[in-house]
Amino acid sequence: MDTKDYLKLIDSVNENGVYKANWSSLSGHKTPEWYYTGKFGIFIHWGLYSVPAYLSEWYPRQMYNPSAKEYDYHIKTFGNHKDFGYKDFIPMFTADKFDAQNWAALFKKAGAKFVVPVCEHHDGFAMYGTEFNRWNSQNMGPKRNIALEIKEAVEANDMVFCASSHRAEHYFFMNMGRTIESDVNDEAYRDFYGPAYYCPELDGDTIHQTCGDTFSVAPTTEWLEDWLVRTCELIDKYQPKILYFDWWIHHQSFKPYLKKLCAYYYNRANEWNIDVTINYKHEAFLPSVATFDVERGALDGISPIPWQTDTAIGINSWGYTKDNKFKSARRIIEDLIDVVSKNGMLLLNIGPKPDGTITEEETTVLLNIGEWLSTNGEGIYGTNPWKIFGEGMANCSGGYFNEYQEMNYSINDFRFTYKNGFLYAFCLKPSGREYTIKSLCLKGDHDFLIENVSVLGKNTIIETKRTNVGLEIELEKDTTNQLPICFKVELS
Repeated sequence: MDTKDYLKLIDSVNENGVYKANWSSLSGHKTPEWYYTGKFGIFIHWGLYSVPAYLSEWYPRQMYNPSAKEYDYHIKTFGNHKDFGYKDFIPMFTADKFDAQNWAALFKKAGAKFVVPVCEHHDGFAMYGTEFNRWNSQNMGPKRNIALEIKEAVEANDMVFCASSHRAEHYFFMNMGRTIESDVNDEAYRDFYGPAYYCPELDGDTIHQTCGDTFSVAPTTEWLEDWLVRTCELIDKYQPKILYFDWWIHHQSFKPYLKKLCAYYYNRANEWNIDVTINYKHEAFLPSVATFDVERGALDGISPIPWQTDTAIGINSWGYTKDNKFKSARRIIEDLIDVVSKNGMLLLNIGPKPDGTITEEETTVLLNIGEWLSTNGEGIYGTNPWKIFGEGMANCSGGYFNEYQEMNYSINDFRFTYKNGFLYAFCLKPSGREYTIKSLCLKGDHDFLIENVSVLGKNTIIETKRTNVGLEIELEKDTTNQLPICFKVELS
């Protein structure tokens, strides 16, 4: 099936389906129950950029940018851009130690409920078998259908397979190669590097400002139709239950195509009897159509609709780099609790090595999270937000990319979740044996009684008192330097 035939198929499905390509029809689409109750998923940035493993997953763009560190590094390490371009990393991307079953087993131990591999990043190399891109992992490099292997392993381990496409940004991503003598200018590789459209607005120094403007330089109709078809093929071939997009689809030129895509996806999901959603950033979709995502950030209060934070264990890069630094399990667990208390889900990224192994640092963090969830997951999975998200002085500033300063939580900082008559109160920075939850004081803004209080895990409560100051709790064992602890409060 060629592009024209696929476009006809898309129109046909939408004409005959429940959902039409307009906001009115698409609004009110419900968040899948499996997603809302699952709360925690794994994101995977893995591709050719893990081979040079230098600075970040934006290496394929920056290696052609004379003002970037990657440019000099590339010449020094691999040679001239005309003789050794990004395409020449493909044979070096072996994935010879990649074992999807081992990955899935690790993700399950970590307590994840869904898994979202990046099926194509900005670089244009597809990590799945596709009829519309010969530059893919099934044809080249490892010669394996990476996405399909992950899907089969994830589903065999009772997790949900999802998919991410960053194809939209490929329109301009490699365009700095147009400014120098490089293989990007060789027409033999045009179908890999894309149009690599270059103009001053999309230069390396102005790209982010330009892309932040939804009425700035727009892609061609040909590109938009190609993007739509490739994405719909990804839906049809792999039936992901979340379709995650990066930022540039918020450009106004994508709007008609987003509506068609969304209707097609939701209509196909109806045919297959599965519950799905789309993850989007900024204002690409209306809030009642799909699930909005806050990259490396959070909200400062409870959202009236479910939302998501995506972040990474790696601090410097989403993909594997040799000099990446990593967050601690404590920090991730604190983020997870905070996000869930505000009606959100957490998507946590790892960046495997080019041979398919997951770094020791990320493996350790995932196992530590899983161990904590095995004790405290009752207060995470399947919960709803409480009438307030928490108490204490420490709270994040809402918005994108605001996670780089670690929160300074204290024993007075709590986050709340609720499920089936129980309030779960997480102390984010436990210390000592005595705790006071001020929001549960006798004269607080509530009219419920407390039937019983317990603590999840191996500790024991010696005494509880409810006073005008708060719910005062004394534990048997000291909790100093422990990961966040959870008090389970039975309401009456």
